[in-house]
Amino acid sequence: MASDHQRILILCKTYPSPSARYVETSCVAGMAEDGRLVRLFPVPFRLVEDDQQFKKWQWVRARVRRAQDDARQESHRVSVDTIQLEGEPLPTRDYWIARRDALKGVPVFDSFEALDAAREAAGVTLGLVRPSRLLGLDITPVDNPDWTEDEKAKLLQEQQQGNLFDADEDQRSLKTLKKLPYDFHYRYECQTATGPIEVRHKLVDWEAGALYWNVHRRDDWQAAFRQKFVAEFSDREVLFLMGTIHRFPKQWLIVSVLYPPRLPDALARQQSLF
Repeated sequence: MASDHQRILILCKTYPSPSARYVETSCVAGMAEDGRLVRLFPVPFRLVEDDQQFKKWQWVRARVRRAQDDARQESHRVSVDTIQLEGEPLPTRDYWIARRDALKGVPVFDSFEALDAAREAAGVTLGLVRPSRLLGLDITPVDNPDWTEDEKAKLLQEQQQGNLFDADEDQRSLKTLKKLPYDFHYRYECQTATGPIEVRHKLVDWEAGALYWNVHRRDDWQAAFRQKFVAEFSDREVLFLMGTIHRFPKQWLIVSVLYPPRLPDALARQQSLF
């Protein structure tokens, strides 16, 4: 992708996480018009918070260039000040037909095993996986539920480099962005040539963090969380958008969950999912 303005359909906004060297304030990923998946960074907090700026399933136009400090082929630097929104997010009517049509050209792997094989063979580090069954969601407390001063500095250092962003505004955004006190790991099943295989991966989708803050004061918040991400999603045609970690190239995360409703039998016979 050349360093010019490109149209990108936003598919992923992750909850921010600090790292020692390679800081991706929040991983934002999407699909270019030619069907290629792209990873965009650094993106400041104020552009990914709920109801702020661009949204999931919304087309944007921005100037991007291939990242020079990230060997992952899908990784691109975005000039945040060039981001322009193009209309509203794609609608969900008619069983998500507009969203399904948009993603028809994106390969979907039937198992995590196949996705990881593509990483080894072709350097794929961002891809869609179709789990055959959701088995459960593990919820575990983190060691430190609050941002440390060191973590705050790591989260901010990337976006402050090059004076691309308003550092004071991002400091204010960080103060309102709470650290998630729990980690969430999906357990799911994939079909392979040798039979079903159970897999477990961490979920870092922004929607998971937003749901936690919406329900965390309830005594039954964990049940409410699992009701949505396991029970409700089990009745849908779930896809995981998965990506690797910069510093740990063999380690994968679920960076976004796509969950179109199941098609009625008549429609299902007429078309494939994506």
